[in-house]
Amino acid sequence: MRRQVVLGMLAVGIVALGLVTAQNKTPYIGLITKTESNPFFVKMKEGAQKEAQKLGARFISAAGKTDGDNASQVAAIENMVAAGVNTILITPSDAKAIVPAIQKARAAGVQVIALDSPTDPPDAVDALFATNNYQAGVLIGQYAAAVMKGKKPIIATLDLFPGHPVGAQRHNGFLAGFGLKSFGPESNELARPAEVVCMADTYGDRAKGQTAMENCLQKNPNINLVYTINEPAAAGAYQALRAAGKEKNVIIVSIDGGCEGVRNVERGIIAATSQQYPLKMAAMGVQAGVKYARTGVKARGYVDTGVNLITKTPVPGVSSKDVKFGLENCWGQ
Repeated sequence: MRRQVVLGMLAVGIVALGLVTAQNKTPYIGLITKTESNPFFVKMKEGAQKEAQKLGARFISAAGKTDGDNASQVAAIENMVAAGVNTILITPSDAKAIVPAIQKARAAGVQVIALDSPTDPPDAVDALFATNNYQAGVLIGQYAAAVMKGKKPIIATLDLFPGHPVGAQRHNGFLAGFGLKSFGPESNELARPAEVVCMADTYGDRAKGQTAMENCLQKNPNINLVYTINEPAAAGAYQALRAAGKEKNVIIVSIDGGCEGVRNVERGIIAATSQQYPLKMAAMGVQAGVKYARTGVKARGYVDTGVNLITKTPVPGVSSKDVKFGLENCWGQ
């Protein structure tokens, strides 16, 4: 009888200790970005660190060497799971190739949330906090159509790289917003209507954007509208156009909303850009990680973190914010 009582007390003690341990458990959150050089991801990391500190969570981070570097992101997931994180926040470089590593992490009890970029399939993660990239493309397409005022478009698209959902959604949204034949937001293929005379991959890089624009001008020197996946690519395109003496005759539109990109809108280098908000994505991700560690409740589904068109020359019928708003809400230097 005495042994049963002792065992019962021991069991109660273990349960109580478990509750205390759970209540005192410090949330542990990992962030994996595509690179550490892109200002977008630099700001995302800063935002996540700040929110983790504010909420009393432990925080670690890692990144790929370049945009598209899946191997480094897989290694980072494995290392973070081994380190005991509760939640991994990730901006997938390769939407498909990263999925097996994510599945292993989730099987180990880790909540995985994609930031900015979806996985393929989207439900490979617990949740996605991101800009509506298709809508971001629609906004700059609508703006470009309004500025062109019925002029025949001769378009170059400076894209990300083949098969990436974000690149496809922005590209196809731009064409749809302009009123051209395109694919819907669910497609990872890039539409190419007859008005698009050149398509080139830039990996979101300024130097590659310049080279891509130089190559497009060789194919068709009459290009009068350039869509770019992001503002570094837009800056590269402008350099190529300026070198060719064509910068005043070509409209450049872009997406991201970084501080340098918004300043290039102010300078007239970029006609308009769709601004997204990495700090908000990061803060929401950390908050979801803390909630999971403390309550066991995971985030679910897609959450739109918002997008606004930024231009210094608004056009009727297209909703936009001015450069002052863009600079107040931008990221990077």
